[in-house]
Amino acid sequence: MKKTITILLFTCVIQLSNSQNFQGEATYKTSRKLEIQLDSTQMNSDQHKQMMDMLKKQFQKTFILSFNKEESIYKEDETLDAPRPSGQVFVMVNTGGSDLLYKNLKELRYTNQIESFSKLFLIQDKIEKLDWEMTGETKFIGDYECYKATLKREVEVQQSGMSINGDKDFEDELEEEPEMKEITVTAWYTPQIPVNTGPENYQGLPGLILEVNDGTTTMICSKIVLNPDKNVKIEEPTKGKKLTQDEYEVIMEKKMKEIQESMRSSWSDNKGQNVEIRIGG
Repeated sequence: MKKTITILLFTCVIQLSNSQNFQGEATYKTSRKLEIQLDSTQMNSDQHKQMMDMLKKQFQKTFILSFNKEESIYKEDETLDAPRPSGQVFVMVNTGGSDLLYKNLKELRYTNQIESFSKLFLIQDKIEKLDWEMTGETKFIGDYECYKATLKREVEVQQSGMSINGDKDFEDELEEEPEMKEITVTAWYTPQIPVNTGPENYQGLPGLILEVNDGTTTMICSKIVLNPDKNVKIEEPTKGKKLTQDEYEVIMEKKMKEIQESMRSSWSDNKGQNVEIRIGG
C-alpha cells in the first residue's frame, strides 16, 4: 500500500513539473482578402501580373508564436521583401502592426513593440477580455481536434487601404468620419495544447488558437513544436517610446492626416497610374 502511494505521489510531481515547464512554438500563415481595381489603359498585362504577384506576396506572411503556460511572444518570420515592378509608382500606407507582441496571460497585460513611420513605439496596456461564444462544432487541423468559437466586434470600415488615384470620390472619402461595422471573428482552438493564447490579440479560449478568420484576414497554424529540446525564448521588449494603445492611435491618426494632405498635393502631378486597391470586401 505504501509503495502504491509513493508511486502515485511521484507521478503527480512529474506531471506538475512537466505542466509548469510546458512550452512550444506555433507557425502561422496569414493571408488577406483584396478587392483590386486597375486601369487597364495605363497598365499592360505583364505589369498587371507583376503588380498582382507583388500584392499577393505582400499579404502572405509567416509568424511565429512562442508560448508557455503564462507568456507568449508573436513576431513575423523574417523574409525578403517582394520585388516591385519596374517603372511603377506604388504607395503603401502602413500604420504599423505586431512587429513584436508580448502577452502575459497571468498578469493580463501586453507589450507591443511597433515600428511606424521610422519610429519605434512600445505600447503597454491591458489584455482585452474577449466575449467568445462556443458553438460546439469541431474539425481537425493537422493532428489536433479543434473546437469553434465566435466573437462579435466593431471595426472601422476600410474604404481604401491603399490607393494611387486622383479620383475626387476618394478625396471625399478621406474627409468622411470613419464608418463602423460589426464583424464576426471565427476561431478554432485545441484543448490538446493547454494554453489560452493565440496569434495577434486573440486569446482567452481553453486551448491554443490554431485558426482565426475575421472575414478579411485569415491566420492558420501550419506547424507546432511542443517542448523542443532547446528552451523557447520569451522576452518582453523594452525599447521604444512608451504609451498606451489609445495614445498610439491618436498619434497614428494625426500622421495619417498629414499623409492625406501630402497625397492631395501630389494627385495633380500623378499622370501615370490610376490604381485603386481596396482591402476587404
